[in-house]
Amino acid sequence: MFKQFDEKINYPGIEERILKFWQEKQIFEKSISSRDEKKHFTFYEGPPTVNGRPGIHHVMARALKDLVCRYKTIKGYRVHRKAGWDTHGLPIEIALEKELGFNQKSDIEKYGVDAFNKKAKELVYHHIEMKEGWRTLTERMGYWINLDDPYITCTNDYIESVWWALAEYFKKGLIYKGFKIVPQCPHCETPLSSHELALGYDEVKDPSVYVKFKLKDEDASILVWTTTPWTLISNVALAVGPEIDYVKIQIEKHGMLYIAKARLEAIKEDYVILDELKGEKLLNKEYEPLFNYFEVDKKAWYVIGGDFVSTEDGTGVVHIAPAFGADDYEVSKKYNLPFLQPVTKSGRFTDQVKDFPGRLVKTIQFQTHEEKGADPDIIRNLKERGILYKATNDY
Repeated sequence: MFKQFDEKINYPGIEERILKFWQEKQIFEKSISSRDEKKHFTFYEGPPTVNGRPGIHHVMARALKDLVCRYKTIKGYRVHRKAGWDTHGLPIEIALEKELGFNQKSDIEKYGVDAFNKKAKELVYHHIEMKEGWRTLTERMGYWINLDDPYITCTNDYIESVWWALAEYFKKGLIYKGFKIVPQCPHCETPLSSHELALGYDEVKDPSVYVKFKLKDEDASILVWTTTPWTLISNVALAVGPEIDYVKIQIEKHGMLYIAKARLEAIKEDYVILDELKGEKLLNKEYEPLFNYFEVDKKAWYVIGGDFVSTEDGTGVVHIAPAFGADDYEVSKKYNLPFLQPVTKSGRFTDQVKDFPGRLVKTIQFQTHEEKGADPDIIRNLKERGILYKATNDY
């Protein structure tokens, strides 16, 4: 006779009984030791980030990992499964800084780097071992993996192995030093990965400004649109589309301006078209730099061609600041443009920027206060000098 099941099935109870049976009978261990010693399949788990509690998406991903290992076990392999924990530095650092009420990276140094690191490690291991933490999730979902001998990315042996591998690549000439345009966290003073960026960010309203770049060889200016006025300080070139149609217009208040014909809708006052030409006719024209903070040892402040220039918005002209845009940096290598980077890791202008030294380039809301960025003052500077065509009403 089969045992009669109660109509009210307790699924969690059944799970717990099965898990207990697996543990007491060492079923996981036997699934390895009972297989052919000569047939090995080793699985190192791509480590989940233990900067917080696990979620349902972790269950889904790990179910697929478990499926592969169980399939290989069925095929007769000894499947060695090594768990791993990614103690992702930045999320832990951010969480701990919030807990301690820190506003900037220097607060860590005041607190003590050793003490901060110790507390960060305690937080990591707490997430692993806490009730409803990572170990509990792993066991309750029936995920077979060796939790007693995991690799953990914050341990010295793991860190040293990574540096060893990088050193070997470097010796073989497979690593080189260069620049890459990446998101930057001014609070943490570190570049951000796409994963870290996805942890959360504030949406801000950027100013929209139209600026006149005065040409050297004629009494006219090239009209440029940007939503990042702070990058104008690092401008070294203007990019046009060689095959794009441009016009030279006359405006009573602003004189003669060059703008893409398709973007004339940006002009909200009366104008007269004086000339029509392709962008290639503007190439190599030199203009006066907006700011004179830097001396350069390469040709700068002239018009170049760019296949990324469009007429969907703006003026059909792109201002180039190689340190602050992916397209800008790539085109700077093509034309060997100067690389001006007057911004610190904390998002502040260096002393080279004499009118705005130490100013944040963007407004930041710290835990205890808000500090305004330099954009409004830069726009005011441009307006006072008569080279601002227009800006959004907020500025």
